[in-house]
Formats: sequence, structure tokens, C-alpha cells
Amino acid sequence: MIANRVRPLGTLARHALHRLASDVLQDAWDWAAVAGSVGPGSPRGRRFGAFGAGSMLAFPPGAVFNEASIHIGEGTLVGPGVSLTAGMAPGQQMVSSPVVRIGDRCVIGRGSHIVAHESVVIEDDVWTGPYVYITDQNHGYEDPGTPIGSQLPTNRPVRIGAGSWLGAGAIILPGADIGRNVVVAAGSVVRGQIPDRCVVAGVPARIVREHTKEGWQPPRAEDRR
Repeated sequence: MIANRVRPLGTLARHALHRLASDVLQDAWDWAAVAGSVGPGSPRGRRFGAFGAGSMLAFPPGAVFNEASIHIGEGTLVGPGVSLTAGMAPGQQMVSSPVVRIGDRCVIGRGSHIVAHESVVIEDDVWTGPYVYITDQNHGYEDPGTPIGSQLPTNRPVRIGAGSWLGAGAIILPGADIGRNVVVAAGSVVRGQIPDRCVVAGVPARIVREHTKEGWQPPRAEDRR
């Protein structure tokens, strides 16, 4: 009889211990999210070439290095897990500065990657979904007898115009020049020039809607081509 009572008490104790451990871990994670964030007045924030008032890099970060070549405007949120790099390795000497420039009131979604070597400019009020990839460098592949990873890369500047929205998983390739107030559909791959006030989608991304004096319209014939 006593043994039958002991077993339920042991189970209750384990459940209580599990709940306590869960609460402690959740509280610790919440504390770390606040304490681990990077702001303009923090030691890590002061490493940046510019870090505007009210901006924040959320915890936990992705890879972040060569901060002196990265400028962040005011009121911008860089989400958790975002990799934000100038160059390929910490301490690399850059050929231009800033290499990454993020404007005011931007939101860079969780898990995104901004990997720049020459110039990536994200203008004001640009928001992205999670896991967006933006880079200004491609591997060379001109010599078919040499491993691609051993060939010299090429850089082409990237610009994302003010007020644009990049959907989840979008990829912005070297040389992309995206206009103002552009919607890039989730999963799209953008290259080349995109005009202002349009919606692009696909691989490669093409205009599917654009705003004219008559309002939102299907793409023009030349855009469809």
C-alpha cells in the first residue's frame, strides 16, 4: 500500500521539477534576449562605423564582423540570427567604406544574411521577411578546368530602394538595383534593375504588377518579355 503511494508522489515530483526547470530556462532566455541585444551605446555597438539611435541587433546574432565598415541608421531592427558581414573574414581590409549601409526604420528579418564585399545599400524603411539573402559577390566560373571556389570572385553593387518589402526567402543577387516601394515575392531571385512601385516574383524575378496613373496594373508587354 505504501509503495503504491510512493510511485505517484515520485511522478508528481518529476513533473514539478520539469515545470520549474522549464520556467527557469524560459526566464533565462528572455533575460538573455534583452541583455544580449546590441544598441548604439553598447561596447559592441560602438564597433560599428555608424549605429543610429533607437536601433538594435537582436539576440542571438548570426555572424557579425568588420563592423567598422557597416553603417546602420536610426530606428532599425536587425532580427535574431542575422548574419551581417563586410568581407569574408574578421579583420579583412576592405576596398571601400561603408561596405554595408542600412538606412533608418528598417527591419531585417530573422535568419537573414547580408554578405557584402564592395557595396550593399539598403535605403530607409525597407523591411524583409525571414531568411532573406543579399550579396554583392559571385564566384567566378570562366575557367572550366579550375574549381569554381578557387577562381576570383566578381563584385557588383546592390541597392534596395526606400520603402521596399522583401518576402521570406528572397535572394538578391550582385548587381540588383531595386527601386522604391517594390514588393519582392517570397522565394524570388532578383537580378538586374527593378523599377519603382511594382511587384516582382519568380526565378528570376519578373514584374507581375506595377503601379501607374490608373492604379495597379498587369505588367507591360516589354516587362513580360
